[in-house]
Amino acid sequence: MGWKMFRKSDAGGAPEQKASATGRIVAMASGSGRVVWSPRDTASLTRQGFTGNPIGFRCVKLIAEAAAAVPLVCQDAERRYDIHPLIDLIARPNAGQGQGEFFEALYGQMMLSGNGYLEAVAVEPGLPRELHVLRADRMSIVPGADGWPVAYDYTVSGRKHRFDMTGSPDPICHLKSFHPQDDHYGLSPMQAAAVALDVHNSASAWSKALLDNAARPSGAIIYKGADGQGSLSPDQYDRLVYEMESHHQGARNAGRPMLLEGGLDWKPMGFSPSDMEFHETKAGAAREIAVAFGVPPMLLGIPGDATYANYAEAHRAFYRLTILPLASKVAADVAWWLSTHLGERVLLKPDLDQIPALAAERDQQWKRVGEAQFLSDAEKRVLLGLPPLAEG
Repeated sequence: MGWKMFRKSDAGGAPEQKASATGRIVAMASGSGRVVWSPRDTASLTRQGFTGNPIGFRCVKLIAEAAAAVPLVCQDAERRYDIHPLIDLIARPNAGQGQGEFFEALYGQMMLSGNGYLEAVAVEPGLPRELHVLRADRMSIVPGADGWPVAYDYTVSGRKHRFDMTGSPDPICHLKSFHPQDDHYGLSPMQAAAVALDVHNSASAWSKALLDNAARPSGAIIYKGADGQGSLSPDQYDRLVYEMESHHQGARNAGRPMLLEGGLDWKPMGFSPSDMEFHETKAGAAREIAVAFGVPPMLLGIPGDATYANYAEAHRAFYRLTILPLASKVAADVAWWLSTHLGERVLLKPDLDQIPALAAERDQQWKRVGEAQFLSDAEKRVLLGLPPLAEG
């Protein structure tokens, strides 16, 4: 009885309506001169930051292609395999993709959304027959009572397919980036670079508008009539606007001389300091996008970046700080997932000796370890990441 006194009486009340309490405020605030940011969902970020922005596109392509090209080795605790069913599956995951295309799609999804999903197609118990990369924007997690996923829903054109995760082994492998505020989904570099992407796209739109306007700053047409009046009649104004739009705007009319009559005078306006800083703002936004993805700006040809002494050093840092951590994490997770299907523990890891960008470092390490007289051959193999030699 005590808690009922805090309830509002429904007698005589207005019927409930499904309307947002803040809708009218949002409607009034729109167009009020505030900064407008693009949506932060995966589909919008993909359009604005990948298909619609050259810096974001190149960052995602560089990381996805470089990580997909990293050679992988398959081994267990005793030896490294040259022939293994897991190697064959990775080499040809499905009928439409090879190893490079498969991993490029996986890494691309992780860069765009922070999440990567792999589907195992199994006909019988054991290693899957095929592996497929699923689009992250179509996948949603169904959490259970304990917070762990009990299913994944994959939705396409209103049709939904549910992957049950309560059995073993799991049909879906979910790879995700670290997100400090989400327990189920990862944080993508595209989301971290969203503000810089908006700034870069806006600067590009401004540059395009300037080119459409004969690639020069606007000016003012000043009218002084014969009787000293400074205003045009409606017909004169409409004719002047028509003449300007027809004969003096656009790239095809660039440099065309202007014929002024009837007391009209043209006064050009120079670039303001803010206009001169626009190009530097665009370059700064491009550097921020590259930093969010972990790509040295020098590799993208961004002017004004001198973080690394030369291109080779930037390339080596790109592999050490971005590509290898990503490829090692994905290879370990995929190997663990496939091991549950296979029924035995198998490792997948990058083969550092076959990465050209790291050739100089690996040569130095092999020389340093090989000349260490206080180490046994078994200890040297462990330091170089090699499995122990078979007995005999």
